[in-house]
Amino acid sequence: MLERLFWSGGLSRGELASSVEFSKSKANLVIASLIGRELIEEGGVQPSSGGRRPEVLRLSHRMGVLAGIDIGATSVDVALLAPDMTVLDHRSEPADVRDGPAVLFARVRDLLREARERCGVGAAQVLGIGVGVPGPVAFDSGMLVNPPLLPGWESFSIRDCLAEEYAAPVFVDNDVNIMALGTHWRLRGQLQNFLVIKIGTGIGCGIICHGMVYRGRDGSAGDVGHICVDPQGPLCHCGNAGCVEAMAAGPAIARMAEAAARAGESPRLMEVLERNGALTTVDLGNASRAGDAAANAIVQQAGAHIGRMLAAVVNFFNPSHIFIGGGVARIGPLLLASIRQSVYQRSLALSTRHLDIQYVPEVESAGVIGAAVMAVQEAMLAGTGRERNGRS
Repeated sequence: MLERLFWSGGLSRGELASSVEFSKSKANLVIASLIGRELIEEGGVQPSSGGRRPEVLRLSHRMGVLAGIDIGATSVDVALLAPDMTVLDHRSEPADVRDGPAVLFARVRDLLREARERCGVGAAQVLGIGVGVPGPVAFDSGMLVNPPLLPGWESFSIRDCLAEEYAAPVFVDNDVNIMALGTHWRLRGQLQNFLVIKIGTGIGCGIICHGMVYRGRDGSAGDVGHICVDPQGPLCHCGNAGCVEAMAAGPAIARMAEAAARAGESPRLMEVLERNGALTTVDLGNASRAGDAAANAIVQQAGAHIGRMLAAVVNFFNPSHIFIGGGVARIGPLLLASIRQSVYQRSLALSTRHLDIQYVPEVESAGVIGAAVMAVQEAMLAGTGRERNGRS
């Protein structure tokens, strides 16, 4: 019942009983018990269908709060959420993972403490903490494993760091997996097989398979950034040549923009480079939307590389949807159009017959919501004693 209420966002007594196939009398007994234990509460009424308007049941806000932490290569987001995923407090600020885990998590703890103070919540009221990080994670241990973008992080225990202040369980996963979970929750679990691609400093993929995050045997499923799209391409930081991440992630796009500016191919980009001393994907996106030919060529090239990689994934997995997110996705509609064109051109007709490629819905909060969803889901999983079998 708790799981049904969580994914639905709220149900009437009759709808809840029907969804778990309980008799009316049994459902009423269980609901009364859950209300008495302050696990669920009445949260308003539904529109009338002719009779008295039914009360909506939801997870109780009196249970406590959840903390969602989304660490990016260049940013950190920290939020407190109610059990029904209502965002109570959310702060985002620039950060640099190269400063090291101790420095970054000292700031995370400060941000969490400040959020609790604003909401009037004590540390003991935190029910669970979900953390997303930009690197491969061994999910059972919560430890990063040889993360290419996070030198010095592999031996750092995020769980132990947060346990110094919180008794709540801490769950750690790859940042794109939690974005996929946040997207899954936003869609109320209606899509069962889809992909979320995060394009930023790196490129990663979150896989929702049969309604659950698929992590693989050791947690590395979805590490698509190191799929080769050009054997003659540039050397990637993983040590191989031609990885899509080395050719179409944020740093690669910025380098291509700077090369085009210095080669005299774009006076617009050269003007920004001379003014700021460097170019970003935001600068490239602005130039592309203004009709700059060199910028458009770079965006199309990056989209073609990403689409080439995705075509192979689409042929293998046959998802219903691909959602594109991450900082680079903000470049503009030309990137999305180029990705679509490449995927549809290179994938098998049957794999793309019902495929929809679009942006991540409400991308700004997908990470912290996904981190909190992970904390709720794992706590429920542990509470029921079910086996994960590589998924959750």
